[in-house]
Amino acid sequence: MKKETIAIEFKKIQEEICSSISDLDGKCTFESDKWERKEGGGGDTRVLQNGNIFDKAGVNFSEVFGPITDKMKTAFTFEAESFYATGVSIVMHPTNPFMPIIHMNIRYFELPGKTWWFGGGIDLTPIYVDENEAKYFHQELKKTCDRYDTNYYPKFKNWADDYFYIPHRKETRGIGGIFFDHLNGDDKDSIFEFVCAVGRTFANTYCEIIKNKKEKTYTTQNIEWQSKRRSRYVEFNLVYDRGTKFGLETDGRVESILMSMPPVAKWHYNFVPEIGSEEEHTSGFLKKGKAWI
Repeated sequence: MKKETIAIEFKKIQEEICSSISDLDGKCTFESDKWERKEGGGGDTRVLQNGNIFDKAGVNFSEVFGPITDKMKTAFTFEAESFYATGVSIVMHPTNPFMPIIHMNIRYFELPGKTWWFGGGIDLTPIYVDENEAKYFHQELKKTCDRYDTNYYPKFKNWADDYFYIPHRKETRGIGGIFFDHLNGDDKDSIFEFVCAVGRTFANTYCEIIKNKKEKTYTTQNIEWQSKRRSRYVEFNLVYDRGTKFGLETDGRVESILMSMPPVAKWHYNFVPEIGSEEEHTSGFLKKGKAWI
């Protein structure tokens, strides 16, 4: 399995997702911002803004390579002198607060010689947790995982619970999903097929969730809660997210790295949800280890 083959397939997945989400939004299409990295490689950052459904939706593709800098060696203890990486990264922020934020990432990393691995996952961040929606989301991820290895879903679900956690808030970012990293082995082709299947699970699953919430009305109170939950998303991405930290600490392209940020977020001092409210109900679900299915 050549790295060029992996990049070509990842690029196809980006195209497929942009097409599905543009059709779903019905108003705006993705603007393409192609960029080059002076050390080697580049990417295509695609962003849809101010649509019918989405305040902001981003679908990044990148393929970068070159020498491992001193910053990278210090931050990530790489022993090699050069690297290759390619991936697709997605974050979508709907306008309607009853529609969840979603993140998806698939990536491949290679060092000279025989060192390589895949990583990725999908997680959902509802502003208001809908239990039926959460069950559906996890069932779809489990179906994808089970086609390749029945151990994948429980393992990667627990990994997501641990990864998408905000320690300083003592809460999860959302309802989790799956997360995996440094996935390698003897059957590289099968692992690659699984990673691509995760990428292709995204559009159908998320579009179904959005379609079910398209007609749901909301109030200014719902928007205020959305802005507070979006602020938690910002906190996680800037403080804990490995991809964001990797990009910022290695002189990555800032606009593409911060594509994941919501257009509006608010921090209210010492906010406590009203007892018995929908907001308190959602807060009660933001715990590690919740078995949705």
